[in-house]
Amino acid sequence: MPELPIETPPPVAAEHFTDAAAAVDRLIALYAEATGFLRAQFAAMLAGAAPGARFRAFYPEIRVTTTSFTQVDSRLSFGHVAEPGTYATTVTRPDLFRSYLTQQIGLIIENHGVPVTIGPSQTPIPVHFAVAGDDTIAVPHEGVLQFPLRDIFDVPNLSTTHDDIVNGYGFRFADGAGALAPFTAQRVDYSLARLQHYTATAAEHFQNFVLFTNYQFYVEEFEAFARAALRDPDSGYDSLVGPGNVEIADAEAPMPAPAKLPQMPTFHLKRAGGAGITLVNIGVGPSNAKTATDHIAVLRPHAWLMLGHCAGLRNSQSLGDFVLAHGYLREDHVLDDDLPVWVPIPALAEIQIALEQAVAQVTALQGYDLKRVMRTGTVATIDNRNWELRDQSGPVQRLSQSRAIALDMESATIAANGFRFRVPYGTLLCVSDKPLHGELKLPGMASDFYKTQVSRHLLIGIRALESLREMPLERIHSRKLRSFEETAFL
Repeated sequence: MPELPIETPPPVAAEHFTDAAAAVDRLIALYAEATGFLRAQFAAMLAGAAPGARFRAFYPEIRVTTTSFTQVDSRLSFGHVAEPGTYATTVTRPDLFRSYLTQQIGLIIENHGVPVTIGPSQTPIPVHFAVAGDDTIAVPHEGVLQFPLRDIFDVPNLSTTHDDIVNGYGFRFADGAGALAPFTAQRVDYSLARLQHYTATAAEHFQNFVLFTNYQFYVEEFEAFARAALRDPDSGYDSLVGPGNVEIADAEAPMPAPAKLPQMPTFHLKRAGGAGITLVNIGVGPSNAKTATDHIAVLRPHAWLMLGHCAGLRNSQSLGDFVLAHGYLREDHVLDDDLPVWVPIPALAEIQIALEQAVAQVTALQGYDLKRVMRTGTVATIDNRNWELRDQSGPVQRLSQSRAIALDMESATIAANGFRFRVPYGTLLCVSDKPLHGELKLPGMASDFYKTQVSRHLLIGIRALESLREMPLERIHSRKLRSFEETAFL
């Protein structure tokens, strides 16, 4: 096929804004124009139109230039650039991220006293992402169309879909501009598509506070809690969303499960402004934990917590005791290439206090008495569920040297990815077996344990997130999560 001319939407000039809301309105308009152009051309191709051009449209971008080492409030971990220069980010779905973008752009304008520039970028929008969410259009597999898709439209390109910014690899755009935000538009679009696939719920439903669990029992308790909240007009929660995007506002309404459950069933107890709680059942294992957090991170949640079961490693522990992680022994291996194991994963004071206070509130224990049901210490995360069946000398020695008090398969992964993505994180586990002391997880024991502890454990996680919700955002987002060379946007 001879080289085709490139057809794009009519060119538009970049504009300067000192009003954050107006800047976001412009981003929304540019994105709608670009994706509308691609959808129209793609629909025409599907209807049989002969391709006479290559069709291309571009993500909008935010760009800011500052020439001064502006002194900003040193307590803030975000909302400003580290040094003079030009910074940019491409943007997708500005309608979905309206509140986030308005807040972040507003801080840049306020802290640096300069306008932001909004216009088209030089990064093409892949047609797959442009038609996402349009139920009337589907991109067929390669070979189905009468023409090679890549000859006519831009398609996703993994070479430009990466985590170089959050991994601290010194990413810069082709024109030399530094990164203004932690994710490029292509990276966000990739994760938005994956979230729908893995959770069977749309990105619009995700809330700013996220609970991860590894057992279905927690899902059942979460639904029961949500229905009780919907019955209470003073709870502030207004609806519950489940897999398949089924949404109910009536506490007595049925919530049918889809014919095929997703890999990670997810429920959203919604509240105005995204201030509700999302529960994700990631199942067992560090791979799922990484997958879930890789994609939810692009939504920029305010905090995520791991609530799951663990093996207690101390004889003084009892089944049903809680473990509040303040350190992690990382033997999960799934993040070794992105975040080396020598990187410490610090405990975040605001999260730790919220969890400890929630345990005290739910158990009605205070001070020294709280130590009877909760230990604070190192949690070890491994990638081999049946480590006990091999030579135990190596693992047991490392567990002893690290002073680990509990072992699981997800917590360190979720905490490490929270650290990597600058999302505040925490872990509260519940002891369900003690393999080093002859108390294995067996069906009868598990049944009694689940009946008595799952409800309390889930309620503790919910209460902790509700207390974090009352904190100012700048307090939750600890400076521990930010390096000396950071993006201005959260």
